[in-house]
Amino acid sequence: MNSRSEQDKSSVDLVDRVRLAIAHGELLPGQHLVENDLAAMFDVSRGAVRSALVVLDADGLITRSPNRGARVRPISLAEAVEITELRAVIEGMCAAKAAQRATASERAELRRVEDAMRAAVQAGNAPEYGRLSEAVHETIRQIAGQATAIDMLDRLRYRSVRYQFSVARLPGRAGQGAEEHSAVVRAVVAGKPDEAEHEMRTHLQSVIGALYDLQSQGALYTIPAAARPSAAPTPHP
Repeated sequence: MNSRSEQDKSSVDLVDRVRLAIAHGELLPGQHLVENDLAAMFDVSRGAVRSALVVLDADGLITRSPNRGARVRPISLAEAVEITELRAVIEGMCAAKAAQRATASERAELRRVEDAMRAAVQAGNAPEYGRLSEAVHETIRQIAGQATAIDMLDRLRYRSVRYQFSVARLPGRAGQGAEEHSAVVRAVVAGKPDEAEHEMRTHLQSVIGALYDLQSQGALYTIPAAARPSAAPTPHP
């Protein structure tokens, strides 16, 4: 790197790239994260890797210890459900605040994101649906203007990111999720805080149901005993 600022920017970009790699199963639960390997994988410096690992540890996505180094932190189904239940409370509040505070331009932007999300569903583009459904949540959080809530939600969302990615790929989930998001958007745009909060909570309760569907279909990541802690685990078949 030519400067400290360039290294800082590289580490910030790397954090997002590692989050995606964890979400997509490129880095598996329990997997040992070697600085040299990550630097080569993402074409960055070891300094950027070290900085990124500090942030990822704080987010709860990885664990670090002096003797064992860094590993992708496994998240149990029970923890993912607990996280989603907490998100429902906080995001419900944000939806209510957004309904109270949204300007005309913010309502138009929210409708634009919703329209793009529904178009992705019609096109059968599950990854794009996942990205845009998250954009709906992000737009509502920004409209709400609750900085503390946004910080808490970011940390919670990162910890369960793999489950969110998997839920979006369940058959029929994209269509159902789009309808749920649209109900939230309609309430926010109409300036109905109680309805917006209710619809957001209903949506995230539906996500919890989808998590249990993943479990029943054997689609959740597990960690074989042999992989604790010396070997990387494999996805559940």
